[in-house]
Amino acid sequence: MAKFEPVNHLKRLRNNYRIILKNEDTFEEVIQFKLTRLSVYIALSSIFIILVVLTSSLIIFTPLKYYLPGGGYGNAKQIRTIRNLKIRTDSIETALKQQQRYYEDLEKTLNGKVVKLDTASLKLPKHDNSDD
Repeated sequence: MAKFEPVNHLKRLRNNYRIILKNEDTFEEVIQFKLTRLSVYIALSSIFIILVVLTSSLIIFTPLKYYLPGGGYGNAKQIRTIRNLKIRTDSIETALKQQQRYYEDLEKTLNGKVVKLDTASLKLPKHDNSDD
């Protein structure tokens, strides 16, 4: 089993490679590159960083940021409107649940499926009548 030698791997990063593109019909060389693994790594890393910077700047400096969910962007009026709509939606949901519960209880009552509660089992608060 080959041992990991850092010096050998660093040398391999600097080995020269040649890429030649040829025309298949005439075997004429179209273009030729001399590359190393290190130069390919640096070029790909640079392209990646440039793409990240371009994408970020496109989002930050254009109106695209308003279309991103959860971005928190918008003017104060829009934020206030959204907050009021959320509050109204919650209150409407609560009212709807209460109405549904009322109609279900009403339906049970009309069908005669009322659960009778034993009032003797209810605990009443004790009153001190020491003033009398």
